[in-house]
Amino acid sequence: MRGGRRRGVGRDRGAATVWVVVVMAVLCVVCGAVLAMSQVIVARHRAGGAADLAALAAADRWGEGREGACDAAGRVAKAQATRMVRCVVRGQVSAVTVSAEAGPFATEVDSRAGPAGPAGPAGPVGPGELGGSVGPVSPGAGGG
Repeated sequence: MRGGRRRGVGRDRGAATVWVVVVMAVLCVVCGAVLAMSQVIVARHRAGGAADLAALAAADRWGEGREGACDAAGRVAKAQATRMVRCVVRGQVSAVTVSAEAGPFATEVDSRAGPAGPAGPAGPVGPGELGGSVGPVSPGAGGG
């Protein structure tokens, strides 16, 4: 058997290359998914922070009426590189919805702010009591 091939040797030639290519493709897909999820998380955190700050700004200006309070909230949202979607002010309580984008992803976050008080019916406005019938608010349109 001189010069000939032994049975089984050489049959697997190149198999390691195929496996390396498959593993690299899987790793690329996983890395892409992780990067996409991180963009979603960044957008969510930016929107959450901006919504909280905008709601606090609106609650701070409740005495100026809905226009003044929502204008302040819109300015704060814009300063945070986000967009105010909705602003509702009832008494001293404000509810603001802010949208943030990161890459191809966008998210909206709601936030409320008002005076501290006891929990329950005697306390500040509960969930859903501000109403959701107010339409979109453009930040530069004076809150309405």
